[in-house]
Amino acid sequence: MSTASGPCFAIHVAKENLKFSAAHFIAYPGFREPLHGHNYQVGVRLSGELSASGYVLDFGLVKKLTKEIVDRLDERTLIPARSDCLRIEEAGAQVRIGYEGDEFVLPRKDVCLLPIVHSSAEELARFIWEQLREALAARRALEGVRELEVAVAEGPGQAAIYAAAV
Repeated sequence: MSTASGPCFAIHVAKENLKFSAAHFIAYPGFREPLHGHNYQVGVRLSGELSASGYVLDFGLVKKLTKEIVDRLDERTLIPARSDCLRIEEAGAQVRIGYEGDEFVLPRKDVCLLPIVHSSAEELARFIWEQLREALAARRALEGVRELEVAVAEGPGQAAIYAAAV
């Protein structure tokens, strides 16, 4: 394995508990999927240099931080707060989501308003990537790490991947 800057090491974490069950729908002008759910599975890959301790990054830290992120999404309805076609209104303990002639009214505690445009697996992968990168940076754990990759599978054999330099 190598990158543009030469050979490197990588770690991959895809544990059974790095999962979340959530409802969502894709919507764009003129089209809306029915509200439905998935049992999402998340995998993380980091590549870079070996540290003095012999790690690219400690598996335990990657598992812990990723689990914290997916737990915030678990058993929620994922709503893309930056949607170009949804009307979203928080009213006390409820969230109203409007799309053309349809309206959903959900308890606020059951909703995750995410800073994304669509609740696709691709955008969820990027969202989790951003959250994980921020959590690792806050712990000063990215020294020597070149790239971070997050995969979000909606089901077996079907995943979206977001990868970028850190």
